[in-house]
Amino acid sequence: MSGYVRWVVLVGSFVAYMFDALEILLLSFALPAIRAELGLTTTQGGLLATATLLGIGVSSVTVGWLADNFGRKRALMASLLVFGVFTAALAVVPGFTAFLVLRFLAGLGLGGVWGVVSTYVVETWPAAQRGRAAAFVLSSFPIGGVVAALLSAVLLPDWRLLFLVAGVGTVVPLVIVGLFFGESAEWARQKTTPVRVAEIFSPELRRRSLLGATVAGLALFGWWGASTWLPTYLQTSKGIAAGVVAVFMLVLNLGMFVGYNVFGLIADRIGRKRALVLSLAGMAPTLPLYVVAADRATLMWLGPMFAFFAAFAGVFGAYLGELFPTRVRATGTGFCFNAGRGVSALAPLTLGALAASAGFGVGLLVCAGFIACAAVVMTFLPDLRYSAPVSEIAARSL
Repeated sequence: MSGYVRWVVLVGSFVAYMFDALEILLLSFALPAIRAELGLTTTQGGLLATATLLGIGVSSVTVGWLADNFGRKRALMASLLVFGVFTAALAVVPGFTAFLVLRFLAGLGLGGVWGVVSTYVVETWPAAQRGRAAAFVLSSFPIGGVVAALLSAVLLPDWRLLFLVAGVGTVVPLVIVGLFFGESAEWARQKTTPVRVAEIFSPELRRRSLLGATVAGLALFGWWGASTWLPTYLQTSKGIAAGVVAVFMLVLNLGMFVGYNVFGLIADRIGRKRALVLSLAGMAPTLPLYVVAADRATLMWLGPMFAFFAAFAGVFGAYLGELFPTRVRATGTGFCFNAGRGVSALAPLTLGALAASAGFGVGLLVCAGFIACAAVVMTFLPDLRYSAPVSEIAARSL
């Protein structure tokens, strides 16, 4: 694979996933303004995030199947187009029900980008640099969060204009992918007969698929439960003004960007599995500390510490891509991560319900417990440095 192609994929995938992250995270910033205008309860606010994640969960196999059968480039462009159109449509949404439907439809596109860009990186970068390359691409998630925070600071409380600008902005990654991306050469070589989703549940791959989805579900439940309501928690429970919360979230996302790239280097040195366990085990205790923190200075330090360890999604990009053979790589990768996202759809709703009865602090402690469980389950997945290469598994499963 030429260096030029490799770097085009790296930079273009970074931009594509940044817009994906931007449009997922905007809801967290806009939720207080949306609730005020539409008169939503806490539970209804949680349902808006849940609808997005349910759409992402449904995409767990659909987009991966498209990518394995019709090519990585087409699947990526379709995902970008879908979430861009339905995000922009929120500018004219009349009420709660329509908002719910549009966020679900946008989720169908939002769920596809992670798996396809991760697959692109695995198929274009050498194994020795794959961890840092995948982590760098996926570190655009917190950069998307920074952009979301800046846009929110400028445009809120006009949340309709906020979603319109974000949706139309998807033209940028669409042009980059359409003009500069080629199809994955590795996929083109391996493309033979049509891929069936059931192949990722063959005897050779079933354990990997189910355990991978379980780890992702537990970790993402904890992550989305905490991150969706964190701005609201800081305002309502800690008494921090909305403008200051935007600064807190900016610092938090910068900490995540650093964490993704540091853990990418760690993954290339000690292995993807060990890096994932370290990330999850470091993340779990930071939320309880966040709950008991009493002053703003402590909160300002704990936020980026929590985000620094929340690098598991970046390392997952390389780990899950290597967990499956080329033939079903996008399907398997997308299933594990986005099925986990689908399960985590219950997190915003659950935390919203807990907040109404027991307070946001209790909800954050529950999220920490899910993340700790993810670290434990991760130990049962293979260390890819010592297990059979995916090419051997592919040969046995066909």
